Amino acid sequence: MVRRWLRRGAGRQPVRLQPGRPPPGVGSVAVSDRELVVLGTAGQAPTRSRNHNGYLLLWDGEGLLFDPGEGTQRQMLFAGVTASRITRICITHFHADHCLGLPGVLARMSLDRVLHPVDACYPAQHREVFTRLRHAALFRDAVDLRERPAEAAGPVLRAAAFGVEARPLSHTIAALGYRLVEAGGRRMLPDRLAAFGITGPDIGRLQREGRLVAGARLVTIEQVSEPRRGQRFAFIMDTRLCDAAFELADGADMVVCESTFADTEAGLAREYGHLTAGQAGRIAAESRARLLVLTHFSQRYEHDDGQRLAAQAATAFGGPVILAQDLDRIPVPSRHLPIT
Repeated sequence: MVRRWLRRGAGRQPVRLQPGRPPPGVGSVAVSDRELVVLGTAGQAPTRSRNHNGYLLLWDGEGLLFDPGEGTQRQMLFAGVTASRITRICITHFHADHCLGLPGVLARMSLDRVLHPVDACYPAQHREVFTRLRHAALFRDAVDLRERPAEAAGPVLRAAAFGVEARPLSHTIAALGYRLVEAGGRRMLPDRLAAFGITGPDIGRLQREGRLVAGARLVTIEQVSEPRRGQRFAFIMDTRLCDAAFELADGADMVVCESTFADTEAGLAREYGHLTAGQAGRIAAESRARLLVLTHFSQRYEHDDGQRLAAQAATAFGGPVILAQDLDRIPVPSRHLPIT
């Protein structure tokens, strides 16, 4: 059974939500055109209930596959998503649990004759490892794969409606975190449109051209709309607490963050380059994020229902906390519904 927890106000315990229902104000149970498909949530080693890492962010017509661990291709079948949905691949680092699924995914994309180009982002320091993974088996390689190795912090991808930035994290090997930022736009205001008598197709024309003659008056888009900040998504995997993690999460609508250890294992987390659940909560809180998704759990918590980790994150973060389960589909919070 899928379980999720939500902290609502200081001093309260996380509230268990009904299966399949997102936290209040985060989205609706209707199908979203922006959602995270969780393909795996285990750190280091898979367990009976958790596959290796794998996360597919569906964003309008794009599909960004993050950290395809071993078994990702099969998990996609269970999740009901096809290889043709993938338009970008983002690998944070080359530990096995974050990349061993790449050869199978690329082979499947070739088998399915995916024709569109696919960008692949990864730490430039390990370009040779990426090459070995890409050619780990013999098959008819038909994927138009365009490598985007990241040398340092900054933009790594640019699409029509959003950009993806990377930041180096503090792990035991070279590792990146990723941040998707949608371009800002404008929100049309129905009451102002009505005041100027603008209806129907004229609204679209005003949006496209920026101005319109209504009656005897010239109306500009600034008069009938307000600025709308683009949505933001952050993906933070294996890392110690560091400035880059806060920069990635800054103002994000959804933060997907590793929480390998419970707070009682903070020493182990620091030694092996990981975060505790409480530290993940702190990142979300100090970065003013809207929704925190916890994942990448140590196998030592296989028989723990996760409430302890969620509660520790909720102690630091006052917004909704979701403890990710394999095959969850988590809507990106609607920009129209504020967190209450």
